[in-house]
Order: sequence, then structure tokens, then C-alpha cells
Amino acid sequence: MPKQAPQLKSAPAPLAPYSVVTEAHGFVFISGQVAIDPQTGETPESVTAQTELILRNIGNILSELDLGYSDIVKTTVFLADIRDYGDVNTVYGSFFDGKPPARSAVGAGGLPLTGLKVEIEAIAAR
Repeated sequence: MPKQAPQLKSAPAPLAPYSVVTEAHGFVFISGQVAIDPQTGETPESVTAQTELILRNIGNILSELDLGYSDIVKTTVFLADIRDYGDVNTVYGSFFDGKPPARSAVGAGGLPLTGLKVEIEAIAAR
């Protein structure tokens, strides 16, 4: 399958010139998602609430593409403060039944907008 960038109703609008999702050869690449509520544009303050919103947004994106959390094969978690790792891990783990996907976690030192504490990108397979 050639590269496609499906338009989604459920995803927050991109903050820069990129596609929220790109699909090619059976893989679905979800760009780094930050904690922006797609209906209100608001961002929660706590890292746990941000993580939960991001993962719900990723779930909505996957659902719109007829996929689910069990189809995720790899994620990357970017943390503005690596000391938030444990709190993020607790929320993250609650979204995956059985075997979670492969994952990397990186202390990024800063994210694109003030107040953002976590960003998560995902790769799913059909």
C-alpha cells in the first residue's frame, strides 16, 4: 500500500506542518500526541491527566482507523521532566491489557508548548 495520510475527525489539529497519521505497508504511524482536548483545545495541568488524555486521543485515532490499543507495536514517550516517569508509567500501563507494546521513554527537557509535560507517538500494525 502506498503512503497515505488519512484525515481524521477525532484527532487534535496538528501544531505544525505534519500529518497526524501516516499509513504505509500495513503500519500506522501516529505522530507525537500532546495533551490537547480535541473538543475544547484545553490542556490539563497534571502529568497523569495529560498522559490519560493523550492515550485516550490515541485510542480515538486508532478506533477511527478500525484499530485498537492491542494493535500498537511501539511507542515513544517524551517527558519534559524525566522525574515524571513513574507517574506516566502508572497511567500508561492501565491502557494495555496483556502484553504492552515495545516502548522508549526519553527525558526531552522541553516540549512544543508551555505547560506540556508529556508527548507520546505510536506505531500500530494492521
